[in-house]
Formats: sequence, C-alpha cells, structure tokens
Amino acid sequence: MNQQAEKLRHYAQENVVFLLQKLMEDILAQQPKNVVDWSIAWLDKKGRDIVKQRQKSNSQQSSSDEEIIELPKRPPAARKQRASISAEAYGQYNRKESFQPRVIVKTQEQKEKIGKRLEQSFMFASLDQKEKDIVIDAMEERNYNVQDWVIKQGDNGDNLYVVDQGELNCFKRFTKDGENKFLKVYYPGESFGELALLYNAPRAASIQSKTNSILFALDRQTFNHIVKDAAMKKREKYVNVLKSIDLLSMMDPYERSHVADAIKSASFQQGEYIIREGEQGDIFYMIEEGELIATKTLTQGQEPVKVFQYKAGDYFGELALLKDIPRQANIVAQTQVKLIYLDRHSFKRMLGPLEDILKRNTEKYEKYEQYWINQGK
Repeated sequence: MNQQAEKLRHYAQENVVFLLQKLMEDILAQQPKNVVDWSIAWLDKKGRDIVKQRQKSNSQQSSSDEEIIELPKRPPAARKQRASISAEAYGQYNRKESFQPRVIVKTQEQKEKIGKRLEQSFMFASLDQKEKDIVIDAMEERNYNVQDWVIKQGDNGDNLYVVDQGELNCFKRFTKDGENKFLKVYYPGESFGELALLYNAPRAASIQSKTNSILFALDRQTFNHIVKDAAMKKREKYVNVLKSIDLLSMMDPYERSHVADAIKSASFQQGEYIIREGEQGDIFYMIEEGELIATKTLTQGQEPVKVFQYKAGDYFGELALLKDIPRQANIVAQTQVKLIYLDRHSFKRMLGPLEDILKRNTEKYEKYEQYWINQGK
C-alpha cells in the first residue's frame, strides 16, 4: 500500500500540484469576484496551455525516464460507496507535520519588547497568552540597513516580519515587466510577509528598508500551527465585506487585505445611537448590514431632523477624523445593523491614500444639510 501511495503522490506532484499552484498565483493576483467561474475559465484556456507546455517539455526527455502512474482500481465490493483516495495516499502527502516550536533564547527585556509589538500587530490579535508566548520564543531579531531589501516580489517566502524599529517602504509591480509602484510605509508594530505563508504563494510585494530597521521574523512552521488559521479566517471574511464598500473597492487587493486585518466589528439594535452630535470622534465606520439615518440640529432649541440615509456599503464618521472636529450629526440605527470600524490611528495609516477621495465626498453632507435648511424656511 505504501508503494501505491507513493505512486499517487508522484502522480499528484507531476500532474496536479503544479497546475493548482499556477491557478492560486493568478487568483491572488487578479482577486476575481466569482472565483469558481473565473477558475473554470482559467482552466479551460490558460490551464490547457500550461499542461500542453509541460507535456511538450516532458516529451523531450528520454523515454526511459518516463513512468506511467495508474490510479488504483476500486474493488468490486466498494462499488456502492463513494470513491476516495485522500484518506491515506493524499493524506500522507499533505499531512500536517508534528509541530515542535523553535525556541530562540532571549532576555526578559527582549521578550517584553516583542510582546508589546505583538499587541500592536493586528495579525496576532486573536491569540491567547499561551500562543503568544510560543510566538515570542520562536521569533528571531534581524537588522537591516538603509535600502536593504527584506523581501522581493515573486520570491518564495518562509518568514513573517514584525517591525520593531525603523520604517520600510512597500513596492509592487502590477505587470510582469512594470516598474515598482510605491504602496505604503510600514511603521513599528506593523507586520508584513504573511501572504506567502497564508496562501503558499510567491511574495506579493517588495519591502525595502527606508531607515536602519530592526525586525522580528517568525518562521513558517510556527506561523502555520499557531497564527495561520485564525488570521486566514478573519482576513477572508472581512476582505469580502470590504469589497462591497464603494470607497475601498478601488484599493489594491494587497492594501485591502491589510485593512481587513485591522478592522473590528460591532452590532447595534434598532433605535441605538452609534455616534452623537457634538461628541469627540475617534472611529471610522463602514456598514456591513442594515440601515441607519443621520440626524442634525439645524436650529438651536429644535429637535434634530433627518439629513441623510445610510445603507450597507456606505460609511460614516470620517469628518471628525479628517478635520479633527466634533461629530457633526447623530447616527441612529433604523434596523439591526452590523458595522466594521477602524480607530483613528488605523484610519490615518491604512486609508491615507484615500484621504483626497474622502474629503471630496464630504461635500455630500453639506448639500444634504443645505437642502434641509431650505426645507425648514
């Protein structure tokens, strides 16, 4: 049976794995809305070409090197049962190895410093203290000079990095021969390099040290066993939500995935106030589900009147953060609502490139306010 399993493993490696890896790379690059239909079209066109090229390459080898791998025949007694080869053959090939976390000796001061950075990094937010201790023990301190490349787009990756000191620039090529486009700066407390580990894909961007920098590197094995499941579950959930937000639909998938790591969620019942006019504001909200209204006091001494209606895909709360002013209206849930949100620090850091768009969109509030003022005359 071991020989049969080995044949199946070899068959998968030669005929399936390479094709799925190519498919995964293109899915991550294109971020299609309907992954199933897009994948079917990809397999029908590009997939066929890839297989043909591989077959042509293999045919040039000596015939003595070729081997026909036959899949096992199902025994007659199992005719009424569902066929499966994953339990033993594929299971042996794709089995999660037993995990023995690495321990890199550190002083108590170093452990506390890494622990502080983990608290700041969204990637590790869902870990309990025991899991964080394992991650802290496994992390390795690395130093980079100005203009050193930490990772390069297209390379294979085996580490996730958390920034302890310094600043690093992120660049991305959007075409094979295109120039590097600057995306953002990574600051202390932020992490990068997780995409290659989450999806077993090549590096999605390049990171270059802008200043002398100190990073903490986490190995693939520890990441896979301690961090990956929780991080992937949260990211996949919120990336899909963010795609429905008009403001963020234009963001590069790489940037959007980092916003997904940073956001938190909250639910409110009908009639509840999310924000109140005149309060100080430190939160930017996006609507996942439900409807809300904005009310505002237009004339002193009178009851607030409705000035705006919100639905799923809309956002609010940006005025207080953009202009550093008190809340300009009440926001009240009209139905049961689910919101996702960013705090002030994350808003400035994550949505900085969108600030001009946000400022232009503030004009809509001014138009609605003027409309209701005119209605009251």
